[in-house]
Amino acid sequence: MKKIIIIILLSSIYITGCQKLDLNPLSEGSSGNWYSTEQEFELALNDLYRPALWHVEATRVYNTDRFTDDWNQREYLYDYVAGTITSDWADSKNTWINTYKGIARANSILKNLNGAPENIPEEKLNQFKGEASFFRASFYSYLIFLYGDVPFLTGDITIEEAFETGRTDKNTILQQIYEDYDTAAKYLPDPDGNYQRITKGAAYAFKARTATWMLDYDVAKDAASECIELGIYSLDSDYGRLFLTSTSSSPEFIFVLPQSIELTGTPTLTTTSFIPRYVGGTSTAQPSWELFCSYICEDGLPIDKSPLYDPQNPFKNRDPRISETIVEFGTPHLGYIYDPGATQVLELSSGKMVTNQETQLASQFASYNGLDLKKGVDESWSGDKQADPNFIVMRYADVLLMYAEAKMELDEIDQSVLDALNQIRARAYKVDPNAVSSYPSINETNQDKLRTIIRTERRMELAWENRRYFDLIRWELAETVLKRPVVALPQKAGLEKNIASGDYFFPKEALPVIDENGLVDLQPLINTGKVRAVTKRSFTSKQYLWPIPTTEGQINENLGKNNPGY
Repeated sequence: MKKIIIIILLSSIYITGCQKLDLNPLSEGSSGNWYSTEQEFELALNDLYRPALWHVEATRVYNTDRFTDDWNQREYLYDYVAGTITSDWADSKNTWINTYKGIARANSILKNLNGAPENIPEEKLNQFKGEASFFRASFYSYLIFLYGDVPFLTGDITIEEAFETGRTDKNTILQQIYEDYDTAAKYLPDPDGNYQRITKGAAYAFKARTATWMLDYDVAKDAASECIELGIYSLDSDYGRLFLTSTSSSPEFIFVLPQSIELTGTPTLTTTSFIPRYVGGTSTAQPSWELFCSYICEDGLPIDKSPLYDPQNPFKNRDPRISETIVEFGTPHLGYIYDPGATQVLELSSGKMVTNQETQLASQFASYNGLDLKKGVDESWSGDKQADPNFIVMRYADVLLMYAEAKMELDEIDQSVLDALNQIRARAYKVDPNAVSSYPSINETNQDKLRTIIRTERRMELAWENRRYFDLIRWELAETVLKRPVVALPQKAGLEKNIASGDYFFPKEALPVIDENGLVDLQPLINTGKVRAVTKRSFTSKQYLWPIPTTEGQINENLGKNNPGY
């Protein structure tokens, strides 16, 4: 009976353009004549590194951050944050299609390894097995986190079998995911600085991530520990450089999908929305005030509790990562001094004061909340407005944070937990972790208090890296933060009044409330009437799972009912 790759059966045949699924990818010839040489296996595996298959991570830069409280975009809300997603939601449909496409190709490689030519060394075949197992595990990890129970297939099947395939319990799939990661760790080489290709360290790190997503902290702890104990990875000495387009390598990188306009002819990012109007941008996409307020002060306390916090100088005495993520007022940025509260700013190239297009004092379309993105932004962003930043899918800081979280949740708080956290925090201050008087070192051993610290640390360290969405969902905090309004500066008359009364940047008589999860409530600022609530986010509990795309149910009625609420 004729065989067909399962992705064709599980995904809509009506998808066109860059998402169209091909039976025989260009890298593989046809299913009947491929996998006859070592090179053909390598080419097939290379295809699994394509960003399109890592759809959640790499369909666009900052993809899932757009669904969180770290993101503002004037009065615009993405469908997820607006609470309007349905089973026809494009993000869900394209993620399903592309992820199953990757699974089908990984399955094809694993199946054909059994009949591989005898002239391919066993060591090389084992490496191929490890690599394909890693990708299958990773792709299934996204599916069970986003959709819950999904069709589970580990090989090619017939058309008839496809139409009889229902959904498998996610916990059953999870066990296979763990086994695949173990296979990958067994056969993959040790890390050697080639972060662009999967290694043993990546297998441990991604197993830890999957287990953390599923709140399986025993597995997460062990996997993260194995990655750490390799002794290969370390934190980069310079946090800010990690995210620059010019940074091609770092001891912190575990898995990166590199991008190059020169090689592909296609930019990773059109930068217009992320840069100021004075260099031809629009500043429509911005770090949110919630993110801005989540950075602690230099005494280790949140801004609603620290005596060091100054609402009129909100960057002063704050964790240094705030100025690596958000452009600090009064500092150079893309050729100008950035200041959303001034009618004129210094143009560095000419030494002259020019009209500041990036303030509500001069333009109603200027930065709504006064904040501009700094993380990853360099001079190349303001040229032709095309950039090719890499997709950093896994870095070592995340492994340290996952290890600390797992140990904390298991109530196994020991020095190794504090050491992992202090490595990250000391790096932010560019000091040695042992120099405890030079930064707010962490020595908390109370589980509840340490949970607050870790959740806040994750937000500060991993801002705008596609990690916040997964944290909000697995901690079940989305229903709190994604019902709150988007807040911004007042327009011209109000801003002038605030500046005159000393209520700029923030109102002086009000502070946000920051809870035990590090969540920031800006309602006290709104209550002053001196800031704007420009639009309200919306979230319903059904959104903790994504909908199974309508087209999939039409193809296969055995998928059964959609996830609750869809």
